[in-house]
Amino acid sequence: MGIADRLAELGVTLPDAPAPAANYVPYVQVGSTLYVSGQISNGPDGLITGKLGADMDVAQGAEAARSCAINLLAQVKAACGGDIERLDRVVKLTGFVNSTQDFTDQPKVINGASDFLVEALGDAGRHARSAVSAPSLPVGVAVEIEGIFEIK
Repeated sequence: MGIADRLAELGVTLPDAPAPAANYVPYVQVGSTLYVSGQISNGPDGLITGKLGADMDVAQGAEAARSCAINLLAQVKAACGGDIERLDRVVKLTGFVNSTQDFTDQPKVINGASDFLVEALGDAGRHARSAVSAPSLPVGVAVEIEGIFEIK
């Protein structure tokens, strides 16, 4: 089963790749490695904002991280000329969690992205990862995740 079929089975339609909000490019390809700029938590209803440990719980944070993973795949699809099947594997994610100083469940939050990518891509979705806290993120979003991918 292809990636598009797995996404459809999960009820996920990739959005159009979000445009950069500042002076950077959404992705850079070097050989077969694709570096995707940080994607903020943004779903069909708009930005997912909040601070973990204050006004958001881990489950809400994980949903925000999942939205970042969907936006990462949208950027990969755009980089591959619309052909998501060119994605070979996820190499690494770096997740930033907007959280209070005493919040320590950043890995559980970023699991929302990791779990989704494994569900959507199988073993090709397994990756190395970092999950760190940030005192704030752009426009107050809950999560931002950048990714490194291998493409065909």
